[in-house]
Amino acid sequence: MAGHSKWSQIKRKKGANDKRRSAMISKHLRAITAAVRSGGSGDPAGNLSLKNCIAAAKTDTVPVDNIDSAIKRALGAGEGAAEYKEVNYEGYGPGGTAIFIEALTDNVNRTVAEVRSVFSKKGGSMGNSGSVAWQFEKKGVLLVADASEAAQEAAIEHGAEDFVESEDGLEITAAPADLYAVQDGLTAAGFAVESAQMSMIPSNTVAVEGDDIRKLLVLMEALEDLDDVQNVYSNADMPEDEEE
Repeated sequence: MAGHSKWSQIKRKKGANDKRRSAMISKHLRAITAAVRSGGSGDPAGNLSLKNCIAAAKTDTVPVDNIDSAIKRALGAGEGAAEYKEVNYEGYGPGGTAIFIEALTDNVNRTVAEVRSVFSKKGGSMGNSGSVAWQFEKKGVLLVADASEAAQEAAIEHGAEDFVESEDGLEITAAPADLYAVQDGLTAAGFAVESAQMSMIPSNTVAVEGDDIRKLLVLMEALEDLDDVQNVYSNADMPEDEEE
């Protein structure tokens, strides 16, 4: 079941200065608000979308008080409150890489214009719907510090599809419907799950080298900095030292 991990490159986790961290928190709270309103419930036990959003927020260490406040505000929001729509955008980056973007917006025209502008200015090209989406598949991804054989066996027992050993422990992938069953099973077996969230995993990766690495990272960062963009994924395979 072992594979080759490029999780840190597929969905990059940048070091957060104060400004960037504030923007990251705002994006998580927007996603939580939208999940509550679309799901009609502030209880994650009965609102899977909200449960996923809370898990992602906790992975990025969003304070619990902020999460709770966002849920309460969403439950109390009346007529005239912003209605957020989930939209995806696709495109190509330097080195022939595929890029998949998840956004949450109350103004689709504004968001698509901003995304298209970034692609144009930063050396990429925006694609049509479906142009690269077929190269990505939604999966649950869990990170466990313990990469022991016992942890691997527990992951398999509770529905894991694949896992990869790394310096940081064990990276586990599961079908979206099995994400929390795997998490609960590992926790019950005594293994601490550091994060459990949904991601878009590429079926194949593209090697990126030389100056294309810098250009791609600049493009992805500019996309991530857009207020309406929640997540940016690529199928890039690049040396970790170069990415840093």
